[in-house]
Amino acid sequence: MEKKIKVLVVDDQTMLANEIAAVLNTDGALEVVGTASDGFEALEKIPLTHPDVVLLDIRMPNMNGVVATSHIKTRYPDVKVLILTTFDDSDYILNAINNGASGYLLKDMGGGALIDAIKNAYEGDTILPSKIARRITDAAKHVAADREIKLMRTFTLSEREIEVALMMYEGFTNRQISSALNLSEGTTRNYVSSIYVKTGCDSRAEAIEAIKSALN
Repeated sequence: MEKKIKVLVVDDQTMLANEIAAVLNTDGALEVVGTASDGFEALEKIPLTHPDVVLLDIRMPNMNGVVATSHIKTRYPDVKVLILTTFDDSDYILNAINNGASGYLLKDMGGGALIDAIKNAYEGDTILPSKIARRITDAAKHVAADREIKLMRTFTLSEREIEVALMMYEGFTNRQISSALNLSEGTTRNYVSSIYVKTGCDSRAEAIEAIKSALN
Protein backbone atom coordinates (compact mmCIF):
# COMPACT_ATOMS: atom_id res chain seq x y z
CA MET A 1 0.00 0.00 0.00
CA GLU A 2 1.38 3.40 -0.98
CA LYS A 3 2.30 5.68 1.92
CA LYS A 4 -0.24 8.42 2.54
CA ILE A 5 0.85 12.03 2.88
CA LYS A 6 0.16 13.02 6.48
CA VAL A 7 -1.21 16.55 6.92
CA LEU A 8 -1.63 18.71 10.03
CA VAL A 9 -4.15 21.56 9.56
CA VAL A 10 -3.54 24.67 11.68
CA ASP A 11 -6.17 27.43 11.82
CA ASP A 12 -7.64 29.39 14.74
CA GLN A 13 -11.10 29.01 13.19
CA THR A 14 -11.97 25.50 14.33
CA MET A 15 -14.89 25.07 11.95
CA LEU A 16 -12.77 26.07 8.95
CA ALA A 17 -9.95 23.75 10.04
CA ASN A 18 -12.43 20.87 10.23
CA GLU A 19 -13.89 21.75 6.81
CA ILE A 20 -10.41 21.77 5.26
CA ALA A 21 -9.62 18.45 6.93
CA ALA A 22 -12.81 16.92 5.54
CA VAL A 23 -11.92 18.08 2.01
CA LEU A 24 -8.39 16.69 2.24
CA ASN A 25 -9.59 13.34 3.56
CA THR A 26 -11.65 12.83 0.39
CA ASP A 27 -8.38 12.09 -1.42
CA GLY A 28 -7.00 8.62 -0.82
CA ALA A 29 -3.41 9.83 -1.01
CA LEU A 30 -3.82 12.19 1.97
CA GLU A 31 -4.43 11.60 5.65
CA VAL A 32 -5.20 14.46 8.05
CA VAL A 33 -3.47 13.45 11.28
CA GLY A 34 -4.77 16.35 13.37
CA THR A 35 -5.78 19.99 13.66
CA ALA A 36 -4.38 22.80 15.80
CA SER A 37 -5.59 26.32 16.60
CA ASP A 38 -2.26 28.21 16.69
CA GLY A 39 1.49 27.85 16.25
CA PHE A 40 2.11 26.71 19.82
CA GLU A 41 -0.39 23.86 19.54
CA ALA A 42 1.03 22.92 16.14
CA LEU A 43 4.54 22.61 17.61
CA GLU A 44 3.14 20.39 20.39
CA LYS A 45 1.30 18.13 17.93
CA ILE A 46 4.03 17.67 15.31
CA PRO A 47 6.13 15.20 17.36
CA LEU A 48 2.94 13.29 18.22
CA THR A 49 1.37 13.13 14.75
CA HIS A 50 4.51 13.16 12.50
CA PRO A 51 2.99 15.12 9.60
CA ASP A 52 4.70 15.35 6.22
CA VAL A 53 2.98 18.66 5.45
CA VAL A 54 1.66 21.37 7.78
CA LEU A 55 -1.09 23.54 6.32
CA LEU A 56 -0.76 26.74 8.31
CA ASP A 57 -2.96 29.82 8.59
CA ILE A 58 -0.80 32.94 8.61
CA ARG A 59 -2.83 35.14 10.97
CA MET A 60 -3.49 33.44 14.30
CA PRO A 61 -3.39 34.52 17.96
CA ASN A 62 -0.47 33.59 20.28
CA MET A 63 1.91 32.58 17.46
CA ASN A 64 1.23 33.57 13.86
CA GLY A 65 2.07 31.53 10.79
CA VAL A 66 5.31 33.33 9.94
CA VAL A 67 6.82 32.73 13.39
CA ALA A 68 5.44 29.19 13.51
CA THR A 69 7.01 28.42 10.12
CA SER A 70 10.42 29.47 11.42
CA HIS A 71 10.10 27.26 14.52
CA ILE A 72 8.78 24.28 12.55
CA LYS A 73 11.55 24.42 9.94
CA THR A 74 14.22 24.81 12.64
CA ARG A 75 12.99 21.83 14.67
CA TYR A 76 11.64 19.66 11.86
CA PRO A 77 13.44 20.64 8.63
CA ASP A 78 11.94 17.77 6.63
CA VAL A 79 8.36 18.88 7.31
CA LYS A 80 6.87 20.91 4.46
CA VAL A 81 4.94 24.04 5.45
CA LEU A 82 2.22 25.53 3.26
CA ILE A 83 0.84 28.92 4.23
CA LEU A 84 -2.93 29.27 3.89
CA THR A 85 -4.58 32.68 4.16
CA THR A 86 -7.09 35.16 2.81
CA PHE A 87 -4.40 37.84 2.84
CA ASP A 88 -2.05 38.33 -0.12
CA ASP A 89 0.14 40.84 1.73
CA SER A 90 3.66 41.01 0.28
CA ASP A 91 5.40 41.37 3.67
CA TYR A 92 3.78 38.19 4.94
CA ILE A 93 4.58 36.42 1.69
CA LEU A 94 8.27 37.30 1.79
CA ASN A 95 8.63 36.52 5.49
CA ALA A 96 6.91 33.15 5.19
CA ILE A 97 9.00 32.09 2.19
CA ASN A 98 12.22 33.36 3.80
CA ASN A 99 11.42 31.31 6.91
CA GLY A 100 11.28 28.13 4.85
CA ALA A 101 7.66 27.80 3.74
CA SER A 102 7.14 25.60 0.68
CA GLY A 103 4.37 27.77 -0.66
CA TYR A 104 1.62 30.25 -0.12
CA LEU A 105 -2.03 29.53 -0.85
CA LEU A 106 -5.20 31.60 -0.74
CA LYS A 107 -8.19 30.22 1.14
CA ASP A 108 -10.54 30.84 -1.76
CA MET A 109 -8.85 28.18 -3.90
CA GLY A 110 -10.86 25.08 -4.72
CA GLY A 111 -10.52 21.78 -2.91
CA GLY A 112 -8.92 20.04 -5.88
CA ALA A 113 -6.29 22.76 -6.26
CA LEU A 114 -5.55 22.59 -2.53
CA ILE A 115 -5.07 18.82 -2.67
CA ASP A 116 -2.78 19.14 -5.69
CA ALA A 117 -0.76 21.86 -3.94
CA ILE A 118 -0.17 19.62 -0.92
CA LYS A 119 0.96 16.73 -3.12
CA ASN A 120 3.29 19.00 -5.09
CA ALA A 121 4.76 20.55 -1.94
CA TYR A 122 5.38 17.08 -0.56
CA GLU A 123 7.33 16.29 -3.73
CA GLY A 124 9.48 19.37 -3.19
CA ASP A 125 7.82 22.01 -5.35
CA THR A 126 7.37 25.63 -4.28
CA ILE A 127 3.71 26.56 -4.55
CA LEU A 128 3.00 30.15 -5.58
CA PRO A 129 -0.19 31.21 -7.40
CA SER A 130 0.56 33.69 -10.18
CA LYS A 131 -0.71 36.77 -8.35
CA ILE A 132 1.31 35.79 -5.27
CA ALA A 133 4.41 35.42 -7.44
CA ARG A 134 3.82 38.90 -8.86
CA ARG A 135 3.56 40.31 -5.34
CA ILE A 136 6.88 38.70 -4.38
CA THR A 137 8.60 40.07 -7.48
CA ASP A 138 7.27 43.57 -6.84
CA ALA A 139 8.23 43.45 -3.16
CA ALA A 140 11.72 42.17 -3.94
CA LYS A 141 12.24 44.99 -6.44
CA HIS A 142 11.10 47.49 -3.83
CA VAL A 143 13.50 46.06 -1.22
CA ALA A 144 16.40 46.12 -3.70
CA ALA A 145 15.66 49.72 -4.70
CA ASP A 146 15.41 50.77 -1.07
CA ARG A 147 18.81 49.24 -0.26
CA GLU A 148 20.43 50.93 -3.24
CA ILE A 149 19.02 54.33 -2.25
CA LYS A 150 20.30 53.93 1.33
CA LEU A 151 23.82 53.10 0.18
CA MET A 152 23.86 55.91 -2.38
CA ARG A 153 22.70 58.48 0.17
CA THR A 154 25.01 57.28 2.94
CA PHE A 155 28.25 56.76 1.02
CA THR A 156 27.63 58.35 -2.42
CA LEU A 157 28.51 55.05 -4.11
CA SER A 158 28.20 54.62 -7.87
CA GLU A 159 25.72 52.09 -9.29
CA ARG A 160 28.48 49.51 -9.85
CA GLU A 161 29.94 50.14 -6.39
CA ILE A 162 26.48 49.54 -4.91
CA GLU A 163 26.27 46.18 -6.72
CA VAL A 164 29.70 45.19 -5.39
CA ALA A 165 28.91 46.47 -1.88
CA LEU A 166 25.67 44.48 -1.68
CA MET A 167 27.45 41.32 -2.84
CA MET A 168 30.18 41.90 -0.22
CA TYR A 169 27.43 42.27 2.37
CA GLU A 170 25.87 38.98 1.21
CA GLY A 171 29.21 37.21 1.75
CA PHE A 172 30.51 36.87 -1.81
CA THR A 173 34.26 36.73 -2.42
CA ASN A 174 35.99 38.99 -4.94
CA ARG A 175 36.27 36.08 -7.36
CA GLN A 176 32.53 35.33 -7.05
CA ILE A 177 31.69 39.01 -7.52
CA SER A 178 33.91 39.16 -10.61
CA SER A 179 32.21 36.12 -12.12
CA ALA A 180 28.68 37.33 -11.35
CA LEU A 181 29.24 40.87 -12.66
CA ASN A 182 31.50 39.83 -15.55
CA LEU A 183 34.43 41.87 -14.24
CA SER A 184 38.15 41.11 -14.04
CA GLU A 185 39.38 40.42 -10.51
CA GLY A 186 41.59 43.50 -10.74
CA THR A 187 38.57 45.69 -11.54
CA THR A 188 36.63 44.16 -8.65
CA ARG A 189 39.55 44.87 -6.28
CA ASN A 190 39.50 48.49 -7.46
CA TYR A 191 35.78 48.77 -6.69
CA VAL A 192 36.31 47.20 -3.26
CA SER A 193 39.15 49.65 -2.53
CA SER A 194 36.90 52.55 -3.56
CA ILE A 195 34.18 51.23 -1.23
CA TYR A 196 36.73 51.16 1.63
CA VAL A 197 37.56 54.82 0.98
CA LYS A 198 33.93 55.96 0.71
CA THR A 199 32.85 54.05 3.83
CA GLY A 200 35.92 55.21 5.77
CA CYS A 201 37.01 51.64 6.46
CA ASP A 202 40.36 49.82 6.38
CA SER A 203 39.17 46.22 5.99
CA ARG A 204 36.47 44.12 4.39
CA ALA A 205 34.95 43.26 7.77
CA GLU A 206 34.71 46.94 8.72
CA ALA A 207 33.20 47.83 5.34
CA ILE A 208 30.58 45.09 5.64
CA GLU A 209 29.65 46.37 9.10
CA ALA A 210 29.33 49.91 7.71
CA ILE A 211 27.14 48.65 4.86
CA LYS A 212 25.03 46.68 7.34
CA SER A 213 24.52 49.76 9.52
CA ALA A 214 23.47 51.83 6.51
CA LEU A 215 20.91 49.22 5.42
CA ASN A 216 19.33 48.80 8.86
